Amino acid sequence: MADDALVKKVMEVLEAFRPQLNADGGDMEFIEIDSDNKVHLKLTGACGSCPMAVMTLKMGIERYLKETCPEISEVVQEQ
Repeated sequence: MADDALVKKVMEVLEAFRPQLNADGGDMEFIEIDSDNKVHLKLTGACGSCPMAVMTLKMGIERYLKETCPEISEVVQEQ
């Protein structure tokens, strides 16, 4: 598990990104940051079943997170 400072920083970044998902009827649920600094998220609402969900996750959330939290290695979608 990641240290509390990293978790707090990641949560702040996710909260800043959340309105973009909410605008399309979706949301995300933070699961964890694993020992490899991978952020595990679950996309919910409209985003959970959207065919563009992987693109949103990788090109949106992951890119934004890695810019602000360079220690994050990847964002992984949980089912």
